[in-house]
Amino acid sequence: MNNVFDIYTIIFLALAVFIFFRLRSVLGTKTGSERDPFQPRDNNRDLPPGARPPAQGGEVIPMPARNGAAPMAPPVPVDPAAPRWGDLALPGTPLARGFDAIASRDPSFDPAGFIGGAKAAYEMIVLAFAGGDRKMLRDLLAKDVFEGFEAAIRDRETRGEQVETRFVGIEKAEIVDAQQRGDQAQVTLKFVSQLVTATRDRAGAVIDGSPDRVTDVTDVWTFARNVTDRDPNWRLIATEAGG
Repeated sequence: MNNVFDIYTIIFLALAVFIFFRLRSVLGTKTGSERDPFQPRDNNRDLPPGARPPAQGGEVIPMPARNGAAPMAPPVPVDPAAPRWGDLALPGTPLARGFDAIASRDPSFDPAGFIGGAKAAYEMIVLAFAGGDRKMLRDLLAKDVFEGFEAAIRDRETRGEQVETRFVGIEKAEIVDAQQRGDQAQVTLKFVSQLVTATRDRAGAVIDGSPDRVTDVTDVWTFARNVTDRDPNWRLIATEAGG
């Protein structure tokens, strides 16, 4: 009986040793491709050909633009040597000095933007005068200039005359003078415009101008504002016919 036990014991031991070595041969040996658990994982092996590997050591990866758009270009530096007022006034000229004086009291002063606003005001004033719109004129004119315009409208109405004016456009608007007089900034512009205008009497007959002919008109107007006022609006303070 002991011999039988010994034989079975030897057989089981032999099987155990055989199984141990088989498992070790599969799980317990290194092939040279194992990753060191203390080293970061290298994901580059999984990248497709030509793909850029992730940044290492703090490198910044540029993000692609949305919707496939090209990345925004860096801002163009301003040339410090460029004239302050561009083509509107050459450095050292009286006009440039006038701009400088106004800007020293009103840093928001922008001659280019001023021209745009003055053109709009010119058209509104011309049409308001033709239509006898006193309310519009009062908001845009200085007191003494308004009084002169209002007197002309009143005389026209007394005679029963009506003015028909169609504004075609402004061919040219340029600043010809700029000054800072005390607290008052003054800017003078020369306008060259095209109008269709006609004056009719009580019976409707044309007594001046033409309802069909475009007329070239040149005006020199001066606008002003007190730079200490909170009101940012400029008002017309003088008018004259240009040559």
